[in-house]
Formats: sequence, C-alpha cells, structure tokens
Amino acid sequence: MHPGFMSWWARHHGPSRYEYAAAGCGSGHARWHDGETRLGSHGDEPGGFGGPFGVRRPLRFLAFKLGLDDSQTAELAAILDDLKTERAQAAVDHRRMTSAVADLFAAAAFDAAKVAQAGAARVTSATRLADAQAKALQRVHAMLDDEQRKAFAYLLRTGIIAI
Repeated sequence: MHPGFMSWWARHHGPSRYEYAAAGCGSGHARWHDGETRLGSHGDEPGGFGGPFGVRRPLRFLAFKLGLDDSQTAELAAILDDLKTERAQAAVDHRRMTSAVADLFAAAAFDAAKVAQAGAARVTSATRLADAQAKALQRVHAMLDDEQRKAFAYLLRTGIIAI
C-alpha cells in the first residue's frame, strides 16, 4: 500500500462515524459522531443490528441489558432465530419478485396481470413478515418480567434497538 494512502483517505473521508469507547471495543458497541452509543459494527444501520433483530449481537446485548437468566436467554435465542429465518425468506421473496418484474420488462409485450400478481406476492410476503414480528414481540413480552419489560421499552424508545 502506498505510504500516503491513509492520510489521503483521512482527508477525503473526514472523521470516522465510529469512535470506539475503550470499554466497548470488540463488543459491538459504537460511539457515533453525535455522541450517542448504539449497538452495531461498521456498516450497520444507526440504532439497528445490521437490520432489525439479527441473532448474535442482539442476543448478548439484550441478555446483558435486561439481566436475562439462562432459560430466558435460550428462549430469546429461539425467538430471534425464528425471526431471522422469516426475514431471510422475505428477502428471497423480494428478489424473486424483482426478477419476475424484470423478466416482464424484457418480454416483447407487457403483461399487467403478471405485474399485479408479483405485487400481490410482495404484499403477502410483507404481511407474513409483519405477522412474524408481532408474534416475536408477543413471545418476548410474555418471557420478560415487569422490570425487564420497562428496560426493553426504554431501549426501544431511545432507538438503541429497533424492530
């Protein structure tokens, strides 16, 4: 690598979005340019988990912040895993529908009925994902005690976690 590359990069990109706090290094916590600490790593959305509710980091983070016991942590891991699977299926459905619409544009004649069918499939996929999120939230609510629910609500209100 050219010796002047890093200084060039720093001049052209300005200060980093992330300034890791000494206690947070390697734990997934990042201090942002606005001074707020949020969970995530490079490339993650502000306040998110690389997309709402992934599996590893939110599990450790929520287990720590909410003071979950082992059985609660195991239940939360199952909830987050189910939600991750549903989100992955929604992403596959989205790519499939995008490909179908692209194929319609490549055809000689435009078929409005097939476009409507692809749109309906997209709505069905979004509805299925919303139902899975509601079910996951219901399961999390039932699993937590009163103090843990208050802490979870605080994390939601402050944007530290996102749904």
